[in-house]
Amino acid sequence: MLSLRKGRYAARFAEGPEDLQAAQRLRHQTFIAESGAAPRPDGLDADRFDGQCRHVLVEEVKTGALVCCFRLLPLRRGAEIGQSYSAQYYNLTRLSAFDGPMVEMGRFCIHPDWRDPDILRVAWGAMTRFVDEEGVEMLFGCSSFHGIEAERYHDAFAMLKERHLAPKRWLPRVKAPNVFRFARVLRRQRPDLKRAMLAMPPLLRTYLVMGGWVSDHAVVDRDLNTLHVFTGLEIRAIPPARKKLLRGVAG
Repeated sequence: MLSLRKGRYAARFAEGPEDLQAAQRLRHQTFIAESGAAPRPDGLDADRFDGQCRHVLVEEVKTGALVCCFRLLPLRRGAEIGQSYSAQYYNLTRLSAFDGPMVEMGRFCIHPDWRDPDILRVAWGAMTRFVDEEGVEMLFGCSSFHGIEAERYHDAFAMLKERHLAPKRWLPRVKAPNVFRFARVLRRQRPDLKRAMLAMPPLLRTYLVMGGWVSDHAVVDRDLNTLHVFTGLEIRAIPPARKKLLRGVAG
């Protein structure tokens, strides 16, 4: 059973329907209310994948306030990747050849009223412990940009195109009907690196500093009012110094 406490915050697995609904309420606040997407009648962000996943809650120890959550979908090998949430939007045929345990991290969100960077550190510490205990060799998911106006993120997408595209052997192909092919559209654009990093979602920034990579296109998700890119991270590619930091939090 996952249990991790660092400073003001503790991470644990959801233990029942009440915990799951708390996560779904926070997801609704973050992904629906804050993004301008159409609200759900019950105030919950829920889908068919919730029942297949393990849900991680990060709470403030003193008050019990839920400040962050995400869900994990373990897969025994790449051949099972068609069962993932991401496979709805991306052609992941190439990744089906990955011969090792994988986990999809999804619906990652931090409460909009909480800005403490230690929350993200504890969340990644919990993820690191899970990866180590389960022998996971690849972590993947969708990283979301708020809104569907790609022009706001041209510098960020140009930077992703220039520095962080997936290796060809794993590169996802287009499947969704509405996408922004940034690697093609912005092939001649040189990014302003400062603007690019300011526009980059915190979760994606963390993936990238660990050696993560992305798809060459973003999916336009009108339901959630986001643009998202497929993001992958081979655990063996994480720089040793970064692994040491993560395991320091996870220990």
